[in-house]
Amino acid sequence: MAVVALAGGLGAPGVTTSAMALLMTWPLAEGHRVILAEADPDGGAILPGALQGTMGNTHGLRNLAIAARQGQLVEAFWRQLVDVTDAGSRDRLVLPGLYDPAHSSAMEPVWQPLARLFSGIEEHGHDVLVDLGRRGAFGPSAVLAQRADVVLVVARNTLRSLQSAQVRLEALRESVGGSVEVGMLLVDEGPFSKEEVRKTLGVPVTAVLPWQPKEAKVLSDGAEQPRRFESGPLMRSARSAAVRVQELVAIRRSRLAPPAGPVEGRVVSRAR
Repeated sequence: MAVVALAGGLGAPGVTTSAMALLMTWPLAEGHRVILAEADPDGGAILPGALQGTMGNTHGLRNLAIAARQGQLVEAFWRQLVDVTDAGSRDRLVLPGLYDPAHSSAMEPVWQPLARLFSGIEEHGHDVLVDLGRRGAFGPSAVLAQRADVVLVVARNTLRSLQSAQVRLEALRESVGGSVEVGMLLVDEGPFSKEEVRKTLGVPVTAVLPWQPKEAKVLSDGAEQPRRFESGPLMRSARSAAVRVQELVAIRRSRLAPPAGPVEGRVVSRAR
């Protein structure tokens, strides 16, 4: 199981849309869940976007700040989750973000316990995707990136977006150290290839999503699904991206695992 954070830079590179694409295509074993937590200090986009305002402001991150002051963060967390599956299976869930950026100051004491909560629930078969938006990987909420398995910087492969990503990557490496895998998720709108981006920025490109504005609006704005949406280029690429991210998590955990000691009472003969 994994905790994966997504962060962006200037110019709305598509962090929330990419996170929603991963949420909807994330491979799940039976009985497991994946949760997308919208933890952007600048405010959330899922309630008015993908959910089209149908939930009002009744669910979301701000309610956790209130619950935390009462010592009820864990209990309140599960009540704030919104099912985004058509079948109501509650295995793909969203924690909506702040509906007013002015509320971000109230969240400062909550980021640390929320990061611990994410690390705890993933041990019970639940993966967590964390949408950090433009500022969330730095400042008080940076702990969400520091305690993740993987942080993906989302950028379009345009000059403006990649220059912004370069600055973010340098700061992010300092913030998370070597214990967190850092990669890039590219939105393929511009002229620069995956290999060019890797060489220039010095970071692996974990996945590439195609530039598909019509399909993306289903995830960002709750637009009507075009024909063959589930099998279209965006969702196909998102499925591949989700698998690749899970592989990256496995590599990271293998790297950090303590070396196995000798098995007591076992005799290993030399090969002849």
